[in-house]
Amino acid sequence: MYYGEIKKTDIANGYGVRVSLFVSGCTRHCKNCFNQETWSFTYGKPFTKETEEEILNALRPGFINGLTVLGGEPMELENQRALLPFLKRVREMYPEKDIWCYSGSTLEEDMLKEGGRNRCEVTDELLSLFDVLVDGAFVEELKDITLRFRGSSNQRLIDMKKTRENGAVTLWNAL
Repeated sequence: MYYGEIKKTDIANGYGVRVSLFVSGCTRHCKNCFNQETWSFTYGKPFTKETEEEILNALRPGFINGLTVLGGEPMELENQRALLPFLKRVREMYPEKDIWCYSGSTLEEDMLKEGGRNRCEVTDELLSLFDVLVDGAFVEELKDITLRFRGSSNQRLIDMKKTRENGAVTLWNAL
């Protein structure tokens, strides 16, 4: 897996101050995507053990709320397989910090449904590590700059813990 950028004090991509990892690779190609350069699976730098250590160290300060993974598309199959062992380490080292994921895919159709475009042997375990999943493709016609943590009104902020507990999609409510 490659990544395009690491932001060590990001306040735009999730609640609080976060470390954000922008992975490379996306086959969705949303119209007017804000990050088109990350469509290439080889954009940026290789995601190495040194990269993992850099992110883990950046997560250490108490003022950091958690990690956000976005892109590109974290839920592309090859990215899921690379992210799973790393996110397990994040969860083990920092159980008090949350993990957010942004995906242009939808939970029910693309990630959970058998044969979905973003479903593979690691999807369920990867989803179990997320606290919040922001799902849905950016849609220019539904763009709304007043929305928190998303760009268009079709995108959802899903509370993954409550969704797992309830057995139905439950939206995340800030404060």
